[in-house]
Amino acid sequence: MKRRPASSSRPDDLLVFLGPSLPEAEALALVPCRVLPPARQGDLWRALSLRPRAIALVDGVFEAQPSVWHHEVLAALDAGVAVFGGASMGALRAAELAPHGMVGVGAIFEAYQRGELVDDAEVALLHADAEHEFRALSVPLVNVRHVARLAQDAEVLSAAESRALVDAAAALFYQDRTWPRVLQAVGEAWPAPTRDRWRTWAARGLADLKREDARACLQAAAAFVASGALLPSREGVSQPPPSSYVRRRRLVEGLCETEAGLVSSEDVLEELRAGPEARALAREGLRRALLAGWARSLGLSPTPEEVARAESEQWARLGVVLPERAAWLAACGLDAHEFRRLCEERALEGLMLEHAARLLPDGPSWDEALASEARLEGRWAEVAARLTAPRRRPRKR
Repeated sequence: MKRRPASSSRPDDLLVFLGPSLPEAEALALVPCRVLPPARQGDLWRALSLRPRAIALVDGVFEAQPSVWHHEVLAALDAGVAVFGGASMGALRAAELAPHGMVGVGAIFEAYQRGELVDDAEVALLHADAEHEFRALSVPLVNVRHVARLAQDAEVLSAAESRALVDAAAALFYQDRTWPRVLQAVGEAWPAPTRDRWRTWAARGLADLKREDARACLQAAAAFVASGALLPSREGVSQPPPSSYVRRRRLVEGLCETEAGLVSSEDVLEELRAGPEARALAREGLRRALLAGWARSLGLSPTPEEVARAESEQWARLGVVLPERAAWLAACGLDAHEFRRLCEERALEGLMLEHAARLLPDGPSWDEALASEARLEGRWAEVAARLTAPRRRPRKR
């Protein structure tokens, strides 16, 4: 993916998936970015078509809708897009994927990473819909823990009273967990003097750890974009090719960027299926994929030079010059990493053909392959006829 200098930054350079953790207006006032709704499965793949420099994953859906997939984060990192996570779903994914390059930000992420928090439900809350700006309707347990800790530090609550507050909150279903209900559930664990101290202290406003972490996550991502830094390349990182399930999901959930706008990959695929070349294209694709898969199963792998040569040959075959390649990839719903992976398959295909005679017992030679294909295509008969045709005698002068 071609990088732009920091001075030419644009809102799409930083995409923020945000909902109840921080109001959109506050995010836009805090950093230059485009705010998108809480992420659901496939959204990060689709976001790559906007060619961001960084993604800040804060909020995401769960339960009734499929959550952001780890493969999407890895695909973004492979495409050279920095992915920051904090506060909520972002903290969960960052704790799981930090070893792969996702950047976790904030106290909630750090608590998950240290193992102090283990349950995803710690950050869950009920919120309103997009029309009502995803306003929080309940309190996440992680916020109650934070407030209880602050109250204990301020000597508003004893250690036992602080634990009682957290226990009362944990006993409530996350959708029912509001501050009035939590305080009601504390019951007799808090004597009257404690309730008086709490009311005085809480009247100044209760801390919102998710909101604080969301701000920190956006600021960290914006600082990365403003620095103009590039994500460390993952080209040398050993990783298996994506599974067929992952490939199929990305194929139908991706977007392509044309001069006229965005179009879903699924719609493009549907048109191709109905086209006259569909069968021939599919057979070529299957042949390449099968040979590449067979090569991998045999332990063959192309060298970086062989992959680079295959990539160079492919660009030459397509006739796409360097300044136009980013747009060409976007129109194909590809990024540079995915294109290189396809070219790696080309290189593997070439290795298999080069070593064909040794891959099967008594395998075919290059000449046998040439002859058999020429016979099937009718070229053999054409050449035979040409060779046996009467030759014209040169005219005498």
